[in-house]
Amino acid sequence: MKINSLLKATYLLGTFAIISCSSDDDSNPPVDQISEPATYVFDRNGESTVSFSGQTTRIAMAEVIISKLKDNTQINAEAVLDAMFDHKEGVADFEDTDLNASDKSVRSKTAASRDFFFTNATESAAVKMDFDGWIKSQVDDVFPNWSAPASAGVAGELQEAGGGSKRYVNAKGLELNQAFAKGLIGALMADQALNNYLGKLVLDEAENRANNDNEVVADGKNYTTMEHKWDEAYGYLYGASVDTANPNPTIGDDDSFLNKYIGRVEGDADFKGIAEKIYKAFKLGRAAIVAKKYDVRDEQAAIIREELSKVIAIRAVYYLQQGKNALEASTIDYASAFHDLSEGYGFIYSLQFTRRSDSAAPYFTRTEVQGFIDQLMSGTNGLWDVTPATLQSISETIAAKFSFTVAEAGSTN
Repeated sequence: MKINSLLKATYLLGTFAIISCSSDDDSNPPVDQISEPATYVFDRNGESTVSFSGQTTRIAMAEVIISKLKDNTQINAEAVLDAMFDHKEGVADFEDTDLNASDKSVRSKTAASRDFFFTNATESAAVKMDFDGWIKSQVDDVFPNWSAPASAGVAGELQEAGGGSKRYVNAKGLELNQAFAKGLIGALMADQALNNYLGKLVLDEAENRANNDNEVVADGKNYTTMEHKWDEAYGYLYGASVDTANPNPTIGDDDSFLNKYIGRVEGDADFKGIAEKIYKAFKLGRAAIVAKKYDVRDEQAAIIREELSKVIAIRAVYYLQQGKNALEASTIDYASAFHDLSEGYGFIYSLQFTRRSDSAAPYFTRTEVQGFIDQLMSGTNGLWDVTPATLQSISETIAAKFSFTVAEAGSTN
């Protein structure tokens, strides 16, 4: 009887202990668990700590530049466009006085990330020269032939079937304004976000971690330097959003760059949810900085790198496939085909600025990207000579590096 009573008491005590531990686990989440904020709102002493005005400014400058690349009526067009691209504070390069007063410029942050270009000035200069070259060629080759009919080896105008949009191409069928705009998505927006502001060399530079631990704010500011650097990455996606704290309701409609194409990919049923995944990672990463949980911060940075790199790759394949479909039609609409392929060219160019989530390397090197471009343009007449087989081959090579298929990326959207 005593033994039975003892066993019963031991059983009840053990059961109580298990229940108590379970209850404790439920009410006290692991220390690394961080609550996801509803929106990208963070404050200190009742004042917002979120700031990314420089990114908003550069997006606005870039919008003007790509618009002016389609204006053949400008006087001294190359000098005007070069000045906009490499703006200097106080110079009247734009119609917007706030942009003129800014000390920001697009060119200074193009191919300028700490992780990829700090010790590679030669490659950074080469990228900048690509953009300079697209401006020069647009002015020298395309603008003078704006109203002339384009053909193989001849720059000029092509109109989409049925009286559709007019496209202005160089002698090889390339819309240089599209190469510039889509190339900037990688060389400016993605490179700065993925390879600069989300990198440990920037986030943890000098005393950043110690200052964040002790909530030592930047001079004259309400945010720590680490908080601000994370926000600057966020700004390259959402800096022009209608509601920057809750940007996904208008994702895809707020600028012509990363925001636009996150929206396009989100609109494809094969990739639905990617916009929320990116936004959630930004929120959790920022909350982790506030909570001083740097392992969680870095996990979220890895997610952002993977998903944004995927967006660029998906759109590269999408436009290659749309161009391929157009070239395979019984009657080829060259204006439509070359428009898609020019956008694809720009997204392919942007692949060199993508970032693997598990390393300090891009998904494709500059040499590999140049190899793709050579395949597109190496014929005597460039896009006029490219074959559907070549477009399919490049598409398959790109998709093979990611977790999607050519069919998924190439679906209409």
